[in-house]
Amino acid sequence: MLSSLLQRLRANPLAVGLLSGGAILALGGLGWLARDLTASSEAASRPSLLQLLEQVTQPTPSREPPAGRPAPMPPPRPAWVSPLGRQCVDLQPRLRLRLEGELAELPVRRRRLQIDPSNYGVRFERDAFGHPIDPTPQMVVLHETVYGIGSALRTFQTPHPRDEDQVSYHTLIGLDGQVIDVLDPSQRAFGAGNSAFNGRWVVTNSKVGGSINNFALHIALETPLDGEDNDPGHSGYSSKQYDALALVLSDWMRRFPIPAAHITTHRHVDLGGERADPRSFNWVALQSRLGALGQLC
Repeated sequence: MLSSLLQRLRANPLAVGLLSGGAILALGGLGWLARDLTASSEAASRPSLLQLLEQVTQPTPSREPPAGRPAPMPPPRPAWVSPLGRQCVDLQPRLRLRLEGELAELPVRRRRLQIDPSNYGVRFERDAFGHPIDPTPQMVVLHETVYGIGSALRTFQTPHPRDEDQVSYHTLIGLDGQVIDVLDPSQRAFGAGNSAFNGRWVVTNSKVGGSINNFALHIALETPLDGEDNDPGHSGYSSKQYDALALVLSDWMRRFPIPAAHITTHRHVDLGGERADPRSFNWVALQSRLGALGQLC
């Protein structure tokens, strides 16, 4: 039968042409079908546009640098013994009522001034060796201006490219009780250079010593006129200054984990033994005010 069919096709060239064309069309159809199936399979395996956009917008996981060698410890120093005792009894109700009223007005009373960016920085979350550190304010250092408050402000507002000249506090308190904030507590003031507190400091530059600045707040009292010298003492600070100091400290103690035992002096934290401030400080005056505000119970 097959040989008879071949003989008929040879005798009819037109039939041969039609048969060949049909075969080509059939093969082409199979090719298109195969290509469609392949394209469908590839499309199914490729990510969609939405998936690509999601990949682009996904945050890249951050890799924290591995911690290096252990951070050095500060030199041994005597621990701070706070002059502020525990006080849970309201010994002066009139003082409490007055100070609580002034504390409520403190946000309006405070002045804010800008200082030069060279005189402050950010709080670090890792030290110079890659170790995580807590930048939350956990202590307060008391200072004095030595000269007038205007002199201190001019110093803070002057650019200081050299590290050894940079200085700032968070808050200044004038002799008349005015409160001037120059730095937010979230920022790092340059109030104490080579310093430590109860065996703790933070080394942010491996080429220099450590400092408490990364976890400290700094506040300075304006020095009276008779204290603009290097004498060991002076006539002391005004009653309005102690009022304002207690108000600011109470505000900070309510906002941050700062116990009364962590209120110290520049003299105590200074490792170089060059600082004596605040001179002639009256701890009893601060005790009575913090006690009245409920910060010593």
